[in-house]
Amino acid sequence: MKVSKIEYPTVLSKIADIDNNNIDVFIELEDGTRITVVVSTPDNLRSYMDKENLNFISATQPDIIVKSLTEDNIKQAIENYAEGDAFWLKLLFVASVDREFIDMDRINQCLNKIKKENHELFDA
Repeated sequence: MKVSKIEYPTVLSKIADIDNNNIDVFIELEDGTRITVVVSTPDNLRSYMDKENLNFISATQPDIIVKSLTEDNIKQAIENYAEGDAFWLKLLFVASVDREFIDMDRINQCLNKIKKENHELFDA
């Protein structure tokens, strides 16, 4: 799916360290869907873990990760997430808005089906 518009509530030129930071990004897709995502750098994730004295990132809405916060990097990443029907971009957004939008019963049904198929495959 094509990305119609990418906007930044914070001007990229005002970010002090584009290699160690994160930013909200507003996206509009060609189908009219409007999505907000967080784009982070690997150094920013590492800084967060150091600051919070963690060895991992807690389970939260995943950020889109780019090497540095440049317009080109962010655009490339968002366009990649929007490929096809923009499944990953839409899924990240829906999961971030309200976890109740995700049907856990359906997910568990799918996992049970995969488990059964794997069992049949490996035990045959």
